[in-house]
Amino acid sequence: MGKKVFVDLSHPFSAEIPRWPYFDKPVIDSKHTMAKGGVLTQYIGCTMHTGTHCDAPRHVMETEFDGKRARYTHEMPVDAYTGDAICLEIKASRWELITSAHLEDACKRANIKPEELEGMIVCLNTGMNLKFDDSKEYYHYSCGTGEDAGRWFVKNKVKCVAMDSQALDHPLHTAMGNNGATRMNLLGSAGIPITEEYKQMFGEEAYAEFDKEEYIRVHGKEAYDKRFGDLEAIGCWGTWEPCHKLMLGNGIVGVENLGGDLAKVSGKRFKFYCFPIRWYMGDGSMARCVAEIDEDDVNDVPDRTYLYCGTGVQSR
Repeated sequence: MGKKVFVDLSHPFSAEIPRWPYFDKPVIDSKHTMAKGGVLTQYIGCTMHTGTHCDAPRHVMETEFDGKRARYTHEMPVDAYTGDAICLEIKASRWELITSAHLEDACKRANIKPEELEGMIVCLNTGMNLKFDDSKEYYHYSCGTGEDAGRWFVKNKVKCVAMDSQALDHPLHTAMGNNGATRMNLLGSAGIPITEEYKQMFGEEAYAEFDKEEYIRVHGKEAYDKRFGDLEAIGCWGTWEPCHKLMLGNGIVGVENLGGDLAKVSGKRFKFYCFPIRWYMGDGSMARCVAEIDEDDVNDVPDRTYLYCGTGVQSR
């Protein structure tokens, strides 16, 4: 075995960092400067779900599946987001819903059986981390998980899921589509709501997966209750971030916007370190994610370079 090295799996943070469509822009200001006071002291004000960050159960639900009040950040074990990990390379197309079939395929290519994932952190490399930007491509058209993947994580008793995309759910399962009290049904690149664009591209039956009313219209109430009834039973809107809720409601925490040098550990096993702020009654927290891995196991790929000019995905 070679020596252990650390690989950064976090996006750099700045006032210009890409952020979820209705989040506030981070404010970074100086309270003291070297020229005036001989010290540099900076102020940061932002939503805790900005950039690479953790989610706690209370972020998306009032009650977990055990019937108890959903836990805040400070109530999770200190190692909830840390432990033995594997990075699964997911082969999914633009806007595709990641299912258990994708996850099973990724396990085969990583030479691990799903039942071996018990107690592990599962990092997903979909390639979206390379598109991290203030763009429709990253936020609207990302591939992402849903109810089927959420149940797969629960079935295989993983400890934490860290995703390299905008959320623990497909964009259309979020408020960017037609879900939740905060729903926006944003306009896509085609100049029409992304829900309508998806229907035109993939059909109404495919879209129904993301919309409670459409699912019931297409498949019937009995079919809806069979798929999403356990979520509805604890007061959750079934098609609104079901992967979030199935995971977090069963004690599986999540990390969003994983990035950095993720390609260096793709398909590999390693130790994953991630610690949110010990925030009393927090719903999540920005965090630094790092992999500790044997030097000989690191994939031979170039270091990730962030060409920051506000966002940094590409240079002009």
